[in-house]
Amino acid sequence: MIISVLIGLTIIAQAWLIVAVVDNVFLQGASFQEVLPELAGVMLALGARSILQYVNNLTGIRLAADVKQEFRTDILRHFRSSPVRAAGEGQSGGRISLALDAVDELEPYFRHYYVVMMQSSLVPLIVLGAVFYMNWVSGLILLVTAPFVPIMMAVIGRNTERKSEEQMEKLNRFAGTFLDLLRGLTTLRLFNQAGKQAAVIEADSNAYRDATMTVLKVAFLSALMLEFISMLSISLVALEVGLRMVVYDQLSFFTAFFVLILAPEFFASLKEMGSAFHSGRGSMGAAERIYEELDSGSETAARGDLERKGPPAFTFRSVTFDYGESRFALGPLDLTVNAGEHAAVIGPSGSGKSTLLHLFSGLYEAGEGTVGVDGRAIQEYEQEQWYADMAYVTQHPYLFAGTFRDNLRLGSPDASDEEVERAAAWAGLTPLMQEMPEGLDTVIGEGGRGISGGEKQRTALARAYLKQPSLLLYDEPTTGLDIETERILQRAMNELSERATVITVAHRLHTIREADRIFLMEEGALEAQGRHEELRQSSRNYQNMLEVQQGGAGR
Repeated sequence: MIISVLIGLTIIAQAWLIVAVVDNVFLQGASFQEVLPELAGVMLALGARSILQYVNNLTGIRLAADVKQEFRTDILRHFRSSPVRAAGEGQSGGRISLALDAVDELEPYFRHYYVVMMQSSLVPLIVLGAVFYMNWVSGLILLVTAPFVPIMMAVIGRNTERKSEEQMEKLNRFAGTFLDLLRGLTTLRLFNQAGKQAAVIEADSNAYRDATMTVLKVAFLSALMLEFISMLSISLVALEVGLRMVVYDQLSFFTAFFVLILAPEFFASLKEMGSAFHSGRGSMGAAERIYEELDSGSETAARGDLERKGPPAFTFRSVTFDYGESRFALGPLDLTVNAGEHAAVIGPSGSGKSTLLHLFSGLYEAGEGTVGVDGRAIQEYEQEQWYADMAYVTQHPYLFAGTFRDNLRLGSPDASDEEVERAAAWAGLTPLMQEMPEGLDTVIGEGGRGISGGEKQRTALARAYLKQPSLLLYDEPTTGLDIETERILQRAMNELSERATVITVAHRLHTIREADRIFLMEEGALEAQGRHEELRQSSRNYQNMLEVQQGGAGR
């Protein structure tokens, strides 16, 4: 606000000094030396105005950078609060577009709109006050014509916001479709659908182009109308001061020239306001998308600050979970897993095995009921410590772009090089390390060496070995593996299980015969539970699964 007031005062000083120079030289007959102080004042006013404007713009740039950083942090924290659900719903390309493109669309608001609206709210008032002081008739003309600018801003701004929302929607669709099709390019080629999907990309790209051109068209129309209004208003002021100075001899040259210099400055500030208003309304579509995502909530409740050590014991009491509009619902479930036990979850596809595993891990929050850990609700434990003491091995472990060593250290960033190498050897990765041109420092992932499915599984085991967790979760880890990798996995699982509570989701029943507890899931409900021999005698569904996998032997 102070900078805006100072900018307004420098505009008045600049206009006053310019008029003084012209009046003294051309009407008063002053020499060049006599007007040197006024010329120096003009230069000083111009310099001060430039510096103040630079500071004002720099403030907007820094404000925009800080706000963008804060929004991106909030978005990433929001996605992180429920990573499994966030990764399973919608398009990942759309989330990337939200965190990058949508946040960038907010920059004009904080860099231009916010700062300019502050400046344009004060500078015109200061200029108008100076004009009224010198010639109240000209001030009245400015006062009457000025409201047409905000009226036009409101009319065009409403349309701009709507078009901007359409543009952001098309950008979101285009980004999501493009990234998802790129990931599935191999599948598209195998099914001979690559050409058809290329046409889809072209159509989405053209739709986004058309939406962008529509927004630009509105922007050009806004600028044209503001120029027309300001030109007409300045013409009225020029006509008024000209008639009163030449015809009626009511104004001096000094007053008339001073008013004529300030009138364009008055409308220049208003035009900047109009341009800023257009930019601000254009950012509203992106802002609504961001706030809609941030306000959507997450499945993971706020965590407490309790810490725990050793293998955990679980107690589920009337636990339920559902996916909103999806017809699938889990529970109510009542079950117990003692500390240090190996529990297995089995059942047909879609029965809720993985969902139950996510409830054990704390990635999902129960809709109703309580997931208890060592006699306390799981939400009461400190989140960072909880996940630091847990290892999760899935069918398809994710490897990030970077060195192989960094991927092994993912859950144990403080592990030494010797510990990393020992874990890699323990997980059977020695042949892979020998094949890599730079050993563990070889870049893998995007732009680097490819890793097979079995090698990814062994990498996940090495990560778990480095953490030495007290809670181990396996999500069908042996599915699709070769015999050697499955043997290494079984040996590793047995060793890691000696000091941890283990929860395993399995399809192959021979891998969980020795489990302390087996939970048989059926359509989201707990159909039966017990040890292998108990279920073989008491559960017909368990017997059917054994017969299918053993070729009818049933034992």
